[in-house]
Amino acid sequence: MPKNNKRYDELSQYERDAERQGYNIIAGVDEAGRGPLAGPVVAAACIIPPQHYIEGLDDSKKLSPKKRKALYDLLIANPNISYGVGIIEPEIIDEINIFQATILAMINAVDALKIPPQYILVDGLSLPHKTIPTQKIIKGDTLSYSIAAASIIAKETRDNIMLEYHKQYPQYSFDKHKGYPTKTHVACLHEYGPTPIHRMTFKGLRAP
Repeated sequence: MPKNNKRYDELSQYERDAERQGYNIIAGVDEAGRGPLAGPVVAAACIIPPQHYIEGLDDSKKLSPKKRKALYDLLIANPNISYGVGIIEPEIIDEINIFQATILAMINAVDALKIPPQYILVDGLSLPHKTIPTQKIIKGDTLSYSIAAASIIAKETRDNIMLEYHKQYPQYSFDKHKGYPTKTHVACLHEYGPTPIHRMTFKGLRAP
């Protein structure tokens, strides 16, 4: 456990509160990709023992791509850190809606953990897990190191998926906007029409 580290103290409050309640295996959960018009929604769950805290963890949106990639590599390479990923594809998003797809991705990410957690900290959503107590934390990716780690894993995993889709559909520039509704993406939709990875129930794609 880091000593004399102000940022660690800030990021570990929720984990320490859970430990005081008797929970020793605590997972953080976050998602990436609720807002895009294309591609999957991805969730990650991450368990970091306090003595294996990685310096520099923060909300993935606050990190530069280079720093985020470096932290991602450290997280997934550390044998003492357990993580799981849940990926829900666009056709399922269209079938059950993005909110339910996000919940499903989170549940799948938790279930993919090699070590079952005793307690789950979730960024911004109430997660109805059948057997594990959960805690919703607004802006949790800035307040909890395990949620911050999950946000990095989810974001990098999804970005890598969209880079692969860029190879398949280079005219859409998925390598730049990752499926989010930027001006470039909207212009591409007008010119080329939707691809099989577009979410056809989303505004701008669904039939009027």
